[in-house]
Amino acid sequence: MKKYRLLSWNVNGIRAQEKKGFLEWLDKESPDILCVQETKAHIEQLSDNLINPKGYKTYWCSGEKKGYSGVATFSKIDPKKTETVFCSDKYHNEGRILIHHFDDFVLFNIYFPNGQRDNERLKYKLGFYDEFLDFVDKLKDKGKKIIICGDVNTAHKEIDLARPKENVNSSGFLPIEREWMDKLVEHGYVDTFREFTKENGHYTYWDTITRARERNVGWRIDYFFISPNLLKGLKKAFTMPDVMGSDHCPIGIEIEV
Repeated sequence: MKKYRLLSWNVNGIRAQEKKGFLEWLDKESPDILCVQETKAHIEQLSDNLINPKGYKTYWCSGEKKGYSGVATFSKIDPKKTETVFCSDKYHNEGRILIHHFDDFVLFNIYFPNGQRDNERLKYKLGFYDEFLDFVDKLKDKGKKIIICGDVNTAHKEIDLARPKENVNSSGFLPIEREWMDKLVEHGYVDTFREFTKENGHYTYWDTITRARERNVGWRIDYFFISPNLLKGLKKAFTMPDVMGSDHCPIGIEIEV
């Protein structure tokens, strides 16, 4: 069996993150694979150091709108195939999807939509959720080993945010969003972090305007989910709240496949 260390991080702007020491952090942590979300950049805007960091190949998916969304994967392992679509055309233009087919598993690096703007945007988010689940279920039904990571933009349970009662009517904790998270788990996907950590107080996002991170008033909206056929090999799942630079912190897993 091979052991893999995977990290995921909503960087809230990869170019800003580069100036804050992102590449030095990547070199120090040295994961086998790092998935980042909200890159907010097109590849022509990036430095060669970001595109070709030592020891990694990189894969990028950017939205049509500049300075918005975007995902990227830094990998020491060459995937057999990489895709940037899983659903109908209306979800392709925001740069939210990277799917990597490796020898040992299929990895989804996804920046799920935020539904806060208005009701139409909430419908868009829920539609994206449903098409994603339909797609990934087809792979799971074929016996594929699946790892899903990224910013899901929903806190699943009350334990996953500091102030659940105050946010029951806020997108990111609406009953209809949480019901989809229930469905994801019901379909067999495992919230890796909760396999090891049952208590509250562990978050991955903090509002910067209110300096919520200093008070740990946060949300756990970044996740690693795995298909049940990988659970036996799951060795560790963790958050990295001491890593600064974004309004999110990195998360990770160690897994044998």
